[in-house]
Amino acid sequence: MPKRFLPSLSGYGAGWSTNRRILVVAITVTALVALAGLAAWFTGRSEQHNPGPTPTATGHAPPIAVAPPVSSSGSVPKPPQIADPIAYAKAAAAMLWTYDTRHTTRDEQLAGMNAWMTSETKYTDWSTVSAQVPDPALWSRMADNSQHATATVVEGHYPSAFKAALAEDPSALTEAYIYAVTVTGKQQILWAKGGGGAEERSVTLAVQCRPSRDCTLVSLAPSVAP
Repeated sequence: MPKRFLPSLSGYGAGWSTNRRILVVAITVTALVALAGLAAWFTGRSEQHNPGPTPTATGHAPPIAVAPPVSSSGSVPKPPQIADPIAYAKAAAAMLWTYDTRHTTRDEQLAGMNAWMTSETKYTDWSTVSAQVPDPALWSRMADNSQHATATVVEGHYPSAFKAALAEDPSALTEAYIYAVTVTGKQQILWAKGGGGAEERSVTLAVQCRPSRDCTLVSLAPSVAP
């Protein structure tokens, strides 16, 4: 049976550099220090982000485009133009769990995924997203077997640790507008000669939704309490 596309997410964040972990902690890092799992990640990635009504302040660095590997994106869907963090995270999770090596090259897959990312390089962590794509040799073997996958999203929600941190300081938000959203669903994997199987999926994503803008993807986050 061919190797599956999407690897386990349980180890993400463990190898991040010190610079990434201390990035942008000036405003509300204290509110997260006591929260295991999510706290360690958010103290390194953002200023805190409110899952409630979006404030009017924006306070952001000038956007800088992140160039995709190639111009074409094959069968990867384009990001939706929506401003709701949970809806965007659900769409992004479905995108990450869906692929088709019959019609899409590895470079096209990366380009399509890159189009979902925030252009603010102060916050984006493309490495956690691009790491979901197998290396060129494995992608080639998957293509030889016509491997492809579809996804069904069951639900999305703000993790309890994220909500608890923001409950302590509901105004601690207006720098980055990044939300943690956990999405659950199922991935159906198929390959040549009728092969296939299904797997349950769960992922926590960091999604940026600034006021009056469409949401974008920031990163995959470590596993956190539901």
